[in-house]
Amino acid sequence: MKRFRISGLILLLFVSVYVSAAAPDTDSLINEKGKFDHWRVYELEESGIIGGNIKTIYKLSEGDTLRGQEPCPVRQEDVFAPCNIMANVVGIIKGSNSVFPEPRGDGYCARLSVIMEKVRVLGMINMEVLVQGTILSGYFHEPIRDTKGAYSKLDCGIPFTERPSAVQYDYKAEVGHPVIRATGFSPKKEMEGEDFPFIAVFLQHREEDENGRVTASRVGTAYKKFSENQKEWKNGETIPVRYGDISAEADFIPEMDLKNGDIIYYCRNSKGKIVPIEENLWASPDEEPTHVIIWISSSNGEAFYGGLGNTFWVDNFKFIY
Repeated sequence: MKRFRISGLILLLFVSVYVSAAAPDTDSLINEKGKFDHWRVYELEESGIIGGNIKTIYKLSEGDTLRGQEPCPVRQEDVFAPCNIMANVVGIIKGSNSVFPEPRGDGYCARLSVIMEKVRVLGMINMEVLVQGTILSGYFHEPIRDTKGAYSKLDCGIPFTERPSAVQYDYKAEVGHPVIRATGFSPKKEMEGEDFPFIAVFLQHREEDENGRVTASRVGTAYKKFSENQKEWKNGETIPVRYGDISAEADFIPEMDLKNGDIIYYCRNSKGKIVPIEENLWASPDEEPTHVIIWISSSNGEAFYGGLGNTFWVDNFKFIY
């Protein structure tokens, strides 16, 4: 069974995510930012030892084009973050970009791709790393320093107290490419099976005790894996948000469960410490959520695994009631 992971956020030695307090009226912000019309361009000057190239990084934000080797500022209004990152590992500046703005009508949509990032230093390094295009509800804390405990660096989800009936979006997709493994530490290898994009929305009710421990119950679940190509835009598709314990329902799949392989979501507690979110219970159907995790990805594979060439276009993502 494939498990979706944050390999779209991991590039060799470069991963971390930061979530700050959400701005007021998060629901309106999600519906507005889910149009994917606003992008900020960051021209990252990569280190000379790996070529000294200018890497264009796109952020789901607003503001003038930036250039240099400093992190792109995080704004409180930026509720969505693409897995387009900069890293500074032992003094080497490197960027990765797998989510792109693409013109659509009078604005833009988001194109999420499974790509191969290459890191070459003549006589020293020659690596290929598979990267998944991913958008999540949260913020990246850059520069990225290392990959130790990748999930422990992920502060996932934003404050949210509404109870939507469904999520709605427009999409098209090129899916089902054969799975390839490329970790950068071993030769690229073709694996068995095919790979598919997905959209996941998890509503949680979180609580924090006096010691900073964060527990959560699952209030609502929306999930879809896209297993067929969609060449033309399909507009206004919806995924219902189902409340309470859905584990006994006929179409329940492991990706909807409280435990999905070894994935553990993390958050920053009130003491400023990154801690695991212990999601161990299904909430009652009438429970009020406190947070929402939104995860849109071009791949359902494990870290460094994916269907090279998978592409998922998404636009007009919003909640409906």
